Amino acid sequence: MAVTTLDPITALIVVDLQRGIVGATFIDPIDGVVTRACDLVTAFRRRELPIVLVNVDGVAPGRTERPRHAAQLPEGWTDFLPQLAPQPGDIVVTKRTWGAFASTDLENQLRARGVTQVVIAGVATGTGVESTARQAYEAGFNVTLAVDAMTDARESAHDYSIAQVFPRLGETGSTQAVIDLLERNPCP
Repeated sequence: MAVTTLDPITALIVVDLQRGIVGATFIDPIDGVVTRACDLVTAFRRRELPIVLVNVDGVAPGRTERPRHAAQLPEGWTDFLPQLAPQPGDIVVTKRTWGAFASTDLENQLRARGVTQVVIAGVATGTGVESTARQAYEAGFNVTLAVDAMTDARESAHDYSIAQVFPRLGETGSTQAVIDLLERNPCP
């Protein structure tokens, strides 16, 4: 489904664009993903709409079949990319799970600002982005996914999320389509 509308108070959620993650290998060049995410940040700032910057610090407890990295994360691992130009008014969420809503106060912070819709970008498409989108949908937010402002290390996960999961959670489209809608909407 194409991006057709944005609610008057829509927040941008940027997932895991942080120093410790962007050095990983992704299916799409991370520089392009970062550039498009920054374009969204700029457009949302221009409209004075909420920006949520999400980073991940560690992993949730529990057993999985995949080994967990128990080593200490290097200093600066959770630092947001300077291109995002974090501002004092941004909502900052540090998560220890895949999604940005679980075990955080993100839903309360968005509701306190009157947010009814979220636009999501970042990494990784099949984990952090998808989990955040699912949790936003389950919390009753309208969800839009800027699919050219996200990537994953696994092509199959990226493609499956975009083709099969995201259309069931909300609307998908390009960064430019979201920006075009923002520019047409009256200021909140």
